[in-house]
Amino acid sequence: MPAGVLQLNPLAAEGTAGGVNVAHNNVIGDVPVFAAVVEIDAVMAIDKIIAAKPSYANLINEFRKDATPQGPMYLALVDRLKTVKNQPNMFANSQAIYDELLNIYQAADPVLFSDALSDPLNVLADMSEGQLPRVNSLSKSQSIKANNAQDFGTGEQLIGNPSYGHWNTGSNGMSFWAWYGMYSMMGDVFGSRRTNYNDWGRSRNYSYYNDYGRTRYSSPTQLRNQNQLDTRTKKSFQSRGQKYTSAYSKNRTGASSLSSQSKTAQTSANRFRSSSASKSKYAKKSNVSKNASFRNSKSSTSRGFRRGK
Repeated sequence: MPAGVLQLNPLAAEGTAGGVNVAHNNVIGDVPVFAAVVEIDAVMAIDKIIAAKPSYANLINEFRKDATPQGPMYLALVDRLKTVKNQPNMFANSQAIYDELLNIYQAADPVLFSDALSDPLNVLADMSEGQLPRVNSLSKSQSIKANNAQDFGTGEQLIGNPSYGHWNTGSNGMSFWAWYGMYSMMGDVFGSRRTNYNDWGRSRNYSYYNDYGRTRYSSPTQLRNQNQLDTRTKKSFQSRGQKYTSAYSKNRTGASSLSSQSKTAQTSANRFRSSSASKSKYAKKSNVSKNASFRNSKSSTSRGFRRGK
């Protein structure tokens, strides 16, 4: 298989779970290496950034994993697939299993995965202070202006993405974003302030995950938790007589040169959410972990790094 192509076909192998065919052997094939995902000149630029700012090294090397089988988004897809195969009782019915398999199947599409990887790549671009171009995205200043958004600091594209962190709700009912593992360095390195859901939900900027990939790159449990938090926040605002616009009520402006597959899949995802909200729920005892997205097909490599205007 050509370098840079992700092969993950969750419906290709034999097996059943709750009456639905499920993959189990040889599910994950070749995965892209970082040098195949971003052009060689971009890799060299990243190395220059590390040389100039050694304090960024650990964080940058963590992001390199996104284009390998050790990446959090990749591992999350594998986790979800294992759950369908090994714990079908975690789902309410066969329709719920089918819905989850369909989302995983779409998430594994090389072109969609390539689009989804734009979020961590754009964090690297922002860290580089202009040495690396943004991928499939307007410049930060443009998207902030277009969305009347707040600037939540370097790494804001990954806020809300369960592969990188989670919303932690304290005893006072306030929810703040908590990074997983090494990604907590985002605050240490760049001095980013803690992100409150009340602010982020109303004033977030564009990201691929939150605006196009959330349904495919989140487990049913993660989606339910996100929606419950957003609903609680809305009710809290309403109880104080204040207006709250949902974090997910509309797509934010900021996408540039996205694949037609992402746009089509987003339309399908909107229909999916409205039609399956009541009939395709994960059993509440589910303990599925994080979730994911990836990059890159040979057809999308050429359109990979495009500068925000």
